Amino acid sequence: MKLLLVEDDPTMQATLSRTLGRRQIDVRVCGDGALALQMWQSVEPDVVALDLSLPNLDGLQVLSQARAAGLTTPVLLLTARGTVGDRILGLNAGADDYLPKPFDLDELEARLRALRRRQRQTDAEQPARLPEVGALRADPDSGVIYCKNAPMDLTPRESALLRALMARPGHAVPKERLFELVFPGEMDVQFEAVEVVVYRLRKKLAGTGATLMTLRGLGYLLREDTS
Repeated sequence: MKLLLVEDDPTMQATLSRTLGRRQIDVRVCGDGALALQMWQSVEPDVVALDLSLPNLDGLQVLSQARAAGLTTPVLLLTARGTVGDRILGLNAGADDYLPKPFDLDELEARLRALRRRQRQTDAEQPARLPEVGALRADPDSGVIYCKNAPMDLTPRESALLRALMARPGHAVPKERLFELVFPGEMDVQFEAVEVVVYRLRKKLAGTGATLMTLRGLGYLLREDTS
């Protein structure tokens, strides 16, 4: 399980990273509320453990922005604020569970794994659908991308990149994630090679009703034309 721990206390960071790491949980740490959303999008965690008291941007603001951006990752709030009002605020902002400090590490692990199981079950129950953006449609079985029911002339790398963007229309996909999908295991390829594929693909999208946008510092986004 991949966990994003958003917590500014260095001692808590070290303790949870060490303890949960021994329990086969891959812990990624962020100690700043203003950077949390960007790291959330790039790491793509299975679960987020989010402290409410953070510098620059508090946990409720981080959570509200994440939900507004379409991030559906299960969230466990960790906080010393134990009042019922704080819990209600957190749950209304989009949290899935709440654990007041101080907490037992075994209970923390159990709650994290329960959230992941619940999310997996929800994902499994979702009916398969064909991603569509503008006149583009991706066949989930064959991987072929159609434009107005005609298969597009795409290279394997262009197709891999476009499918990744179509899977999350309207949301930024980190450049690092696209590189992994377009150039899997190719250690000798420069990171900037993604930009070349994007450039070529962007030209092929003309007239499809979809636009490939560059979001500086976040990655790339595919959106449907509204004009």
